[in-house]
Amino acid sequence: MSVPNDWLVVRLSALGDVVLTTGVLSYLYKKYGWRFTFLTLAPWSSVLEGHPAIDRIISINKEELRSSSGYTFFKQLAEEHEGKGLLDLHGTMRSRFLALCWKGAVRRYPKFSLQRRLFLQTEGKLGGEKLLRFNVPQRYALAVEEVAPSRLELLPRIFLSEKEIQYGKSVCERVAGRKSIIALHPFSTHPNKAWFSDYWRMLAEKLAEAGMHVVIIGVGNSPVPEGDNVTDLTGKTTLRETCALLSCAQALVTGDSGPMHLASGVQTPVVALFGPTHRAWGFYPEGLSDIVLEADEDCRPCSLHGKKVCEKGQSCMRSIEPDRVLRSVLSLFS
Repeated sequence: MSVPNDWLVVRLSALGDVVLTTGVLSYLYKKYGWRFTFLTLAPWSSVLEGHPAIDRIISINKEELRSSSGYTFFKQLAEEHEGKGLLDLHGTMRSRFLALCWKGAVRRYPKFSLQRRLFLQTEGKLGGEKLLRFNVPQRYALAVEEVAPSRLELLPRIFLSEKEIQYGKSVCERVAGRKSIIALHPFSTHPNKAWFSDYWRMLAEKLAEAGMHVVIIGVGNSPVPEGDNVTDLTGKTTLRETCALLSCAQALVTGDSGPMHLASGVQTPVVALFGPTHRAWGFYPEGLSDIVLEADEDCRPCSLHGKKVCEKGQSCMRSIEPDRVLRSVLSLFS
């Protein structure tokens, strides 16, 4: 069977995983000239807009996906895209069902599920060799490549319009003037990956004392109060507006989160705080200026996503102190 030039890509969730596909699609577009239709969940679809290799974005709601009509939708999707290839970058029962209906080439990325389970159950003693060799974008690329490209070749890319870039600049100039902007994302989907509220407040104060302006992004109730040098934009920007703001920030400080990858996608340096999760899962930021701060704890990793309740009071996150984060941020200016 000949390899098609047009593909349907499936990556339904979550935000960070979807963003990490973007550099892979850029790579495949440049190398082979392939073009893509992308199927994802509606909340994340906007980050794919403007990508030069994506001709169409198909959005589906989680409720539709969970209903019986979701499987009818997949059958119709397979019929509509007959002759195209299917690039399964999700690897779940739903995407496998779509593959069963597909009339054409199917490529699926290696999830290394066995290695992940071994690594997790043995607290990092077994299964790590392959996991540490390939990050998630490289694993995506291995769906079609025999040899994984370098990590730098697959860095995520979010393509902002000139209007969006100007929006970001205008907001940054309005709130910070000529000061350098450090964005903070003090939220986490899973509590055990979260840095502590008092640490976020201490860091914001130290950054302000160092002459910088702090902008809080994300969704939730910010632990950092607004002030002369702190602007709280939580819940006030769309995903693409957030990307535009990040594009004019000098750095983002965040935990293991989706916005970490948004910042990478607009080439903004990241200072990322990792506790219960681990490099082996493949999600560490890989930009040349990115900094990962992690705890030296024998019990890491204790979780794939940070869901497991910590019996040590989140000692891994507590050990990453604000002064250490501040030094990392300041090092980006030296």
